[in-house]
Amino acid sequence: MSRIYILIMAVLAGAVLFSCREEITPPAPGIALDNESGIYTVKAGRMITISPSYSNAEGAEYSWTLEGGEKLSDAPVLEFMREETGRYYIVLTVSNAGGSAQAQIRIDVQDITPPTISLPGAGDGFVILQGTFLELRPTVASSLETTYSWSVDGSEVSTEPVYTFVGDETGEYLLRLETVNEDGSDAVQFTVSVKSPDEVDFSWTFLQTEYNISLGRRALIRVLDVRNAFDAVYTWYVDGSQVQTGGKTDYVFTGSEEGQYEVRVVMENAYLTASQTLTVNVCPPEGTYRRPGSSASFASVNKVYEFLPAPGQFVNEYYEAATMEEACRYAEGRMAQTQYVSLGGFGGFIVAGFDHSVENDGDYNIAITGNIAIPGDAFAGSSEPGIVWVMQDENGDGLPNDTWYELKGSEYGKAETDLDYAVTYFRPEAPAMPVTWTDNRGNTGTVEYLGAFHRQDYYYPTWVEENSYTLRGTCLKARNYDASGNGTYWVNPAYGWGYADNFSSIDRLTDDDNYNASPADNHFRISDAVTFDGKPAGLAYIDFVKVQVGVNASSGWLGEVSTEIFDIKDFNLLKTTN
Repeated sequence: MSRIYILIMAVLAGAVLFSCREEITPPAPGIALDNESGIYTVKAGRMITISPSYSNAEGAEYSWTLEGGEKLSDAPVLEFMREETGRYYIVLTVSNAGGSAQAQIRIDVQDITPPTISLPGAGDGFVILQGTFLELRPTVASSLETTYSWSVDGSEVSTEPVYTFVGDETGEYLLRLETVNEDGSDAVQFTVSVKSPDEVDFSWTFLQTEYNISLGRRALIRVLDVRNAFDAVYTWYVDGSQVQTGGKTDYVFTGSEEGQYEVRVVMENAYLTASQTLTVNVCPPEGTYRRPGSSASFASVNKVYEFLPAPGQFVNEYYEAATMEEACRYAEGRMAQTQYVSLGGFGGFIVAGFDHSVENDGDYNIAITGNIAIPGDAFAGSSEPGIVWVMQDENGDGLPNDTWYELKGSEYGKAETDLDYAVTYFRPEAPAMPVTWTDNRGNTGTVEYLGAFHRQDYYYPTWVEENSYTLRGTCLKARNYDASGNGTYWVNPAYGWGYADNFSSIDRLTDDDNYNASPADNHFRISDAVTFDGKPAGLAYIDFVKVQVGVNASSGWLGEVSTEIFDIKDFNLLKTTN
């Protein structure tokens, strides 16, 4: 063996020996989350498991740390649960001799959202006539996929959201609806009684039992919401003397002499008899209780007597009212500062009075300040018409308990204008639910809850104690439409004249396009007041004004078409001061 060969071998041996003595450094670990975004969601009280993938992690140490320093785990997998909702930020650290790696995750803990059923009338049960049907159309609040199960006397009959019960046979039936989503369930159980004509209950409604009219005027006494009358005959008596009989459900009383009169109506059909007694007070002639204005008179109304909005997105927002009186004081305070008062959906109204009688001079006498416009779109595309009614203090007691006269507008008398429209609104079963409604034309719908813009729990007025209430009045044909075709841009076109919160080219008395979206006045003539049959009322003055939402419509994400009022003024006084 040569010396060179021996030398080479010795060098190699030394190198091997040296390398055996040098420590080998492993590569740093890597983390790959099982959710690329790093954002996880879980319901309160439920466990979520987060299982990342790791590389070069042999012998590594793990640390899961909550924002703020709380150590959650030292395992490769995290099991996380919280009872409180919110966002939780967590840092995962993986370390070995070669270094460390970190990943930040976010866990959103959300409320559980089991379905909530609202079915108006279920609490009292339903009664239907044999041979008819009952369409059950519940409102179910659920953001998750939900299943439905309807049963009759314990047997499932449908899995659809809407169920129609057919009353072929008389008897009492037990119905149940159960809804289920991944967060839980809800159920409602109720009875449906199917009755023969001789068993079914008759019902009717009277808006008032006492009427006040001035000498020489007429009062329309009307029976409303008649149910199960069949072949009924209505007989009317005044002070015991029969004055009318037949199928008519209304009677026109003419106040030819001052005094108090008893009016009685008797309903009789093949199965039963029902009656109702009412009072008509024929008061002194018009002008007896007139209150002339003076230099000390206020142009604006000085008192709100009633404020009852329909459910709407601004109802209960930033104010609380437990009684009608509290609601009226809220409205008074708003208008005193020229701030809007929202009347909600169809039929919502406000009644206010002046400290003097507003005279009819044949011209415009009343100014009502309406909603702000949309800058750039002007007021023309955001009209939300309110019907205006006026009243004299005919009995002189200072209260709006006499006869309302509608101020006819451009739509009065048209075939599409409904003068006797009514909507019943039902209290939701839980917060943030839509409000269900039915009308006297057989239609149903909802006032949707707009959670993206409003946070109050309920759109249903807090001072209404009943679980449902009905609003009545004149209803105009809706004109709103989706100009974008995709729900992003809604337009509420104007009506000709005669309505509050309406961009009229006539009764605004200006050509200004209101580009800056200021509150704007519409002007009204007392001379436009009409009686119940459309005849001129001929009022010499008025004391009270009522504004009522005149459209039942919704404009998508903008919500219900809702009249807003800032002020109601005696325009006569403004004319004399300008």
